[in-house]
Amino acid sequence: MFDVQCNEKPILFSVEVLADILSQSKATIGARIKRGELTPDPESGLISIDQVAQHPEVINLIETKWDEELKIKPIRQYNLVELFAGGGGLALGMEQAGFHSVLLNELDKHACSTLRFNRPEWNVVEGDISKIDFTNITENIDLLTGGFPCQAFSYAGKSLGFEDTRGTLFFEMARAIKELQPKVFMAENVKALLSHDGGKTLEVIKNVIDELGYKLVEPRVLKAIFYKVPQKRERLILVAIRKDLVDKAYFEWPSPYKRITTLQDAFYKGDLFTTDVPSSPGQVYPERKREIMSLVPQGGYWRDLPDELQREYMKGSYFLGGGKTGMARRLSLKEPSLTLTTAPAQKQTERCHPLETRPLQVREYARIQTFPDNWEFQGSLTAVYKQIGNAVPVNMAAALGRSLVNLLNQITR
Repeated sequence: MFDVQCNEKPILFSVEVLADILSQSKATIGARIKRGELTPDPESGLISIDQVAQHPEVINLIETKWDEELKIKPIRQYNLVELFAGGGGLALGMEQAGFHSVLLNELDKHACSTLRFNRPEWNVVEGDISKIDFTNITENIDLLTGGFPCQAFSYAGKSLGFEDTRGTLFFEMARAIKELQPKVFMAENVKALLSHDGGKTLEVIKNVIDELGYKLVEPRVLKAIFYKVPQKRERLILVAIRKDLVDKAYFEWPSPYKRITTLQDAFYKGDLFTTDVPSSPGQVYPERKREIMSLVPQGGYWRDLPDELQREYMKGSYFLGGGKTGMARRLSLKEPSLTLTTAPAQKQTERCHPLETRPLQVREYARIQTFPDNWEFQGSLTAVYKQIGNAVPVNMAAALGRSLVNLLNQITR
């Protein structure tokens, strides 16, 4: 074992953060402590990094090139088209990485209002993607991005290629690629796409990418916590390079940030933001629910309630199997947030404030997705939560964007 120092102070992990880094449960870390494999500091309860320095995830944190990658800039203007743009998380990250947006398409009118309000200079095309003729774009497109909704594909056809995806939104993304011939494209989706329909859906997507004339980099599931995002969000990332350019470049996945950020970082002045989180609109609990939720400790959930309240709150679900750990869940300042949903007070996926008995407010939601405080969302409260909950975290998007700029710099040289 060896001692790893950062700014002359040893790096220490809480049990909660270490569990997230290693993709293990807190109970597993607790069992390792009981067996004597890990020894927390008796005063702070924290575990020194040298005790877990053999794990690949920890090695990546120690050897990170994050600060070097922050310096990556485009060597010329790189043009971007983004599909399914939503409330702007991916687009904002790509902008921070240095991309120039030529066109952004989005169906949701409130999300389009958000994009136009914050970036009046962006060419936001509102409406059904199937109605867009991409051949009208005269600029050469370097990068096409988008998070296409994952619909079930029909396997009626024999080729399991481009034509077999007709009627799905992936088909429309493939059509845009076919018409624009970008040098590179990046698609993001839910982790579940890997196993959707026994892997058949991803296989069809791979076939289409090959048919379109692109070489797919081996897909990866990226954990947002490694990219300066205080949230346990996971996204499947697909990157593909046009086959005539493959020999000119090599795609390197972004390095992790040097530490894991938590809700403490999201809500208070520090590493992520220069001020405490401002007050903002938010949903409220009905009185009885607020009374029950007030008894849930920080980081706790329904099983931390007295039995009679468990029965009252859970109703029939009380007798069902499974942990249902999202129900009556209060977040913890010591940990990254659970993955945000499109509504913070849904019973199955509760996101209660760590210290106050209420759902997370809009600006708290936005900070967990690393949107800057000056990015203003348009529409009703419900529409705003939906835009934020569906977004790609800005800091993760920016890290990916820098890797894509590096790739295009190689191609351009």
